[in-house]
Amino acid sequence: MKKILVTGALGQIGSELTAKLRKEYGTDNVMATDVRMIEGSDVVNNGIFKTLDVMDIEAMGKLAKEHNADTIIHLASLLSAVGEQKPQFAWKLNMGGLVNALEVTKETKATLFAPSSIAAFGPNSPKDLTPQDTIQRPNTMYGVTKVSGELLSDYYFQKFGVDTRSVRFPGLISYVTPPGGGTTDYAVDIYYEALKNKKYESFIAKGTKMDMMYMPDALQAVVDLLEADTSKLIHRNAFNITAMNFDPDEIATEIKKHIPDFEFGYNVDPVRQSIAESWPNSIDPSCAVNEWGFKFEYDLSKMTTDMLEKLKAKGISNTEISMA
Repeated sequence: MKKILVTGALGQIGSELTAKLRKEYGTDNVMATDVRMIEGSDVVNNGIFKTLDVMDIEAMGKLAKEHNADTIIHLASLLSAVGEQKPQFAWKLNMGGLVNALEVTKETKATLFAPSSIAAFGPNSPKDLTPQDTIQRPNTMYGVTKVSGELLSDYYFQKFGVDTRSVRFPGLISYVTPPGGGTTDYAVDIYYEALKNKKYESFIAKGTKMDMMYMPDALQAVVDLLEADTSKLIHRNAFNITAMNFDPDEIATEIKKHIPDFEFGYNVDPVRQSIAESWPNSIDPSCAVNEWGFKFEYDLSKMTTDMLEKLKAKGISNTEISMA
């Protein structure tokens, strides 16, 4: 990667990935784009930023050529819970934006990264250690767009030789960007509420295990995959990756090691719970490990310590915490 264009750069992944890419590849080599502009945002202020509606293929192509982009990272997407509220818009944005990114990538001969998700699996998929290649059949619009995106990206690779690459992200946990409508967002909310109010009610039910990953590991996985030797990639779109697996009680227990009087309970959201139950309990990342050396650094304990430290440093706290 030398010249990178990022769509959806003000989202949860984009805001942090843009900063990482600018640090590693040079500020002037990364063009961040989003449909909106947030005044005061580091993404906007600390490098090249352009407004872009990913539904406008001419505008996307113009920016890619203007920047001489050899890599396009397409992150603009509507997430799972919001997608169930607005299914037609989710299809239009998630698929229309991806088609445009694929066409621009084909024309410019760039590499495209467009993430998939654990949501690409469905209730008929094997629940434990879900393999790389298996039945998917998701029952959410978000999941349908992710499976469709995987297939379409593979088609562009096989039919047109477009260098498409992707991962299936599990739930992502970050201290930088607030949650944005995902089913796994309880695992972000819980840290904020533990620090601010010393209590939290999970909208995901007791005993519901899901795979998760701390954002620094997710960002490194994107870079590692994009830098990987293309001749060694068999699956491309998209690799299972994961770092940890827990249910709400387990993350609450870990937080109590730092905030002993933290109170935890449940107020289950039927919509998000039904989505979570359609996903695997755990996924098998062995293909990513074998084909491009995927690895992670943070487990639940290490992530919890770092999350609480970083959020407290941001001023998200009325609570004393112990890092002993």
